[in-house]
Amino acid sequence: MTHMVEVGEKPPVYRQATAEGRLCLQASTIDCIAQGTVKKGNPLEVAKVAAIQAVKDTPRILPLCHPIPVTGVDVELRLDGQEVYCQLSVSATYRTGVEMEALTGVAAALLTVWDMTKYLEKDAQGQYPETSLGGIRVVKKIKRAPDSES
Repeated sequence: MTHMVEVGEKPPVYRQATAEGRLCLQASTIDCIAQGTVKKGNPLEVAKVAAIQAVKDTPRILPLCHPIPVTGVDVELRLDGQEVYCQLSVSATYRTGVEMEALTGVAAALLTVWDMTKYLEKDAQGQYPETSLGGIRVVKKIKRAPDSES
């Protein structure tokens, strides 16, 4: 039986989750991002906005996630060799964790960069032989009662 887990009896506590992931691109695409010559604009800045929006929309994307009153989102995107690296932290004081929001935000950020640079990544047959998205994982979780020390 599919159902949303009942969390009403759980006390609200401070929660934070940090996730990361990477998008592998061609060196020439990384150069275009670094030089600011991507046709659609700055993919790293647009990806930050997309990540924040995805965090807020996670319950619409993942049907069994609870709507969570997110209190903060911090997004880092940087070029790292032939990769775009994303790290994202989500915080909230609520009855359930924010891992899915962090993971969804990372995925949306990296997919946004891919979308904005796909014209640079396609080969002659319209395929993406060097482009890959991966390593998306939770790297840290914090759960702390409101009156405890960190």
